[in-house]
Amino acid sequence: MTVKNRFANLYNYLVILWVLIVALGPIIWLVLSSLKVEPQARPGFMLPESIYLQGYISTFRDLNVMQYFGNSMFIAGVSVVLSILMISMSAYVVARMDFPGKSLVSIMLYCTMFIPATALTYPVYNLINRLGLHDTRGALILIYACSGVATSFFIIRNYYGNVPRDMEDAARIDGCGYAQTWFRIIFPMARPGIMTAAILAFFNNWNEFYWASLVIVTREKLPVPALLSTFTNAFRTNYNGLFSAIVVIILPPIILYCIFSKFFIEALSGGAVKG
Repeated sequence: MTVKNRFANLYNYLVILWVLIVALGPIIWLVLSSLKVEPQARPGFMLPESIYLQGYISTFRDLNVMQYFGNSMFIAGVSVVLSILMISMSAYVVARMDFPGKSLVSIMLYCTMFIPATALTYPVYNLINRLGLHDTRGALILIYACSGVATSFFIIRNYYGNVPRDMEDAARIDGCGYAQTWFRIIFPMARPGIMTAAILAFFNNWNEFYWASLVIVTREKLPVPALLSTFTNAFRTNYNGLFSAIVVIILPPIILYCIFSKFFIEALSGGAVKG
């Protein structure tokens, strides 16, 4: 191995090490803080004097966090199914068919990526009230299903471009219509891209706090992120309980990514449809 290659390997290792520190540092800090009686007394990466698990116990026993987990799973899951089903079909139309205004449709969808949620507060809140969905899980499902459309559309549409047109043409020759071709041919072959968009949408919905705190009033209907506000009042913040609850909340997305990480790899590499 030449000196140049050694320096290149050393540089790569240093970059990987730095990325790991940046990515894992906050998580390690959070876990250590959740195990301290008073995180402010021993801040940062200082080890706790003794392992203190009362924050985790109170999170499950007193706050009944599993109920909020159920709310988040239901809201995020249903909204992801609705949005991905809607976006995957519309992306197929834009990616495979020619019609007047096709470029305009894509531009209008991509422009929604630059609209902040706060700019939509009044019209969305007014619409939710007019539909009679205020303080219901259905309101969040409707909002989440229509959020992040541009990102999912971009991912799925680009992955449709990797599907060979020959297979689509063969399905049309066999008598399949557009709907059957999409369902039987395009959808299964574009599964990695669609799953990637679905997982990213699930992460966004799981971590969303703004709309949940604005639309939901009843405590029993709150999703998990809105639960964190209960640890802070006008006089004191329970940092041990707050950090413990955050650790519990971030575990499901991490586990979900570990299970479905292969879809991200297939989507980034083009999967098996590249020929």
